[in-house]
Amino acid sequence: MNKGKLVIVSAPSGSGKSTIVNWLMQEHPELKLYFSISCTSRAPRGNEQNGVEYFFLTPEEFREKIDNDEFLEYEEVYENRFYGTLKAQVERQIDSGQNVVFDVDVKGGINIKRFYGEQAMSLFIQPPSVEELRRRLEGRGTDTPEAIESRLAKAEYEMTFAPQFDHIVVNDDLETAKQEAYLLLKEFVKGDEE
Repeated sequence: MNKGKLVIVSAPSGSGKSTIVNWLMQEHPELKLYFSISCTSRAPRGNEQNGVEYFFLTPEEFREKIDNDEFLEYEEVYENRFYGTLKAQVERQIDSGQNVVFDVDVKGGINIKRFYGEQAMSLFIQPPSVEELRRRLEGRGTDTPEAIESRLAKAEYEMTFAPQFDHIVVNDDLETAKQEAYLLLKEFVKGDEE
């Protein structure tokens, strides 16, 4: 059986990354895309199950795994609130033939690409402009003006990392961006099977 591959998708908030990734996973089962199952030190919410949505660890367990260099990437979002991707979990998934999708921030994406090299493809979903991103974030109606300014400043910073990704998909038209992402992924995951 062929080993799976790794697909890293990063983007500034509001670029349409989650919409594109979810569309690829639902509409193109032939790509065999599965999310990497991350770890978190937060408590399960609602019906979340250990080993399905996340692996739930205590902050102490999380720190121990950091000390043992078991993570591909991790972040302490708030004090004692960690999120991260275990190397061993990713290996289990690709050994079973799954193509593992990482929906991560730009720095996490760059770190994963550096670790896996040619075994991974990194994709940066970019808004057509910061002005368009502002329009989308304001259109959502979910953020305060201060939060929008903060997200836009972060987006401008994140966009400076785009050249470090294998491919940049500019999402100025969602259907076009979906198709472009699909063609890139199809060529990457099917590459060895020809």
